[in-house]
Amino acid sequence: MPRPRKPASSFRYFNSSPELIRLVVLMYVRFPLSLRNVEDLLFERGIDICHETVRLWWNRFGPLFAGDIRRARVSRLRGFRHW
Repeated sequence: MPRPRKPASSFRYFNSSPELIRLVVLMYVRFPLSLRNVEDLLFERGIDICHETVRLWWNRFGPLFAGDIRRARVSRLRGFRHW
């Protein structure tokens, strides 16, 4: 019997950890920062990435994270009967 396939991870071709990618994208989205400001803030924390990397991650993972947030919000609202 063949083994069930695990869904392919969106982060599989990136050398950075998924937690770091999520942090960078959420910093860029949540706060009114430019790409270079995010780069500078991360450099102060000891993480050396380029502002173009922030842009690439935002374009690639922004819609993915937005969908996760949207699904969590909808499932939380479904708990209320008379919403």
